[in-house]
Amino acid sequence: MAEDLPDNRSALLTGAPRVAQWGILFVLSLAFALLLELTGLPAALLLGPMIGAILVETNGGVIRVPALTRLAAQAVIGCMLAGAVTPEIVGTFLKEWPLLIGVVLLIVLASSVIGWIIGKSQIMPGTTAVWGLSPGAATASMLMAGAYGADVRLVAFMQYLRVVIVVATASVITRLWVHVPTVAHQTIWFPPIDPAPFGEPIALAIFGGVVGRMLRFPVAAMLVPMFVGATLHGAGLIQIELPHWLLALSYALLGWMIGLNFSREILVHAIRTLPQVLLSIVALIAFCGSLAFILVKALGIDPLTAYLATSPGGADSVAIIAVSAKVDLSFVMALQTVRFLIVLAIGPTISRFVARRLEQELDIGTLK
Repeated sequence: MAEDLPDNRSALLTGAPRVAQWGILFVLSLAFALLLELTGLPAALLLGPMIGAILVETNGGVIRVPALTRLAAQAVIGCMLAGAVTPEIVGTFLKEWPLLIGVVLLIVLASSVIGWIIGKSQIMPGTTAVWGLSPGAATASMLMAGAYGADVRLVAFMQYLRVVIVVATASVITRLWVHVPTVAHQTIWFPPIDPAPFGEPIALAIFGGVVGRMLRFPVAAMLVPMFVGATLHGAGLIQIELPHWLLALSYALLGWMIGLNFSREILVHAIRTLPQVLLSIVALIAFCGSLAFILVKALGIDPLTAYLATSPGGADSVAIIAVSAKVDLSFVMALQTVRFLIVLAIGPTISRFVARRLEQELDIGTLK
């Protein structure tokens, strides 16, 4: 992710003290996060700060999120993702693993092909397109994308546009199917803290942050606590309970990290490519819907269960929707979790392969 500041800055914040810029960023982030929360959009606690950071950056801001703070936020997010792997999900995976892996690989293949088409059309660089259309793992994909040569700003734009459209579609279908509104969950910001469920993920986050800094591996600060925590939590050996205020702070830091690197040029490019990105997202949703139809016809899986299970992200929002409907929740979350893990495991390989192929085709075209 480039840290260079653009030269063509608006005079609005030019010369303003850094303390004032941080204050403006905080106020804007809070306002947008609350607005998005009220509208029910997913990832509001990340998108609100990201929008606020984009406004500050494109109006002359010069502030940046410190490196150690970014590592801490990534480690906490890794622990949060690990908490999604429960013993019930592990049990469902062991029972249905050939089906789950087969469906996930088809979804990943479809998203990669669509990303390759976008890259070949030179709408976006191939690596950016592949990570931007990565089905699920939106937050993790953004963190990994920059480490593997993609433009994390465009990846963020594509990922969260996909999340919003997918979740909105799934919400409407669920509401029409079961004829009830989706369940509203009340957020408890400052719950009583149990030392073990809180202390264990914090220790895991510290361990992951230290190991990540030592290894210098891309986003190791997130991946180490995520995989170690998922293994231990899935086996029922540890508990993971993170208070909402800590997750909100981590999401805000991540949103700031992305938004403060948005230039006016990249923002204009994102808006210009909006029709093509929307078409690619609709194509991915349609493909996943066809897989759900095959699961229903071939295996007799409940239609709504099949649709929510194959829905291309995000897993946390799909889980909330699934709770309100009479579906096989363990199957839905098992497929969502398996897809998340597979995307992280093979995403770098796919992005490099697509980038090399596009470069070769471009070189051949130039020679001709």
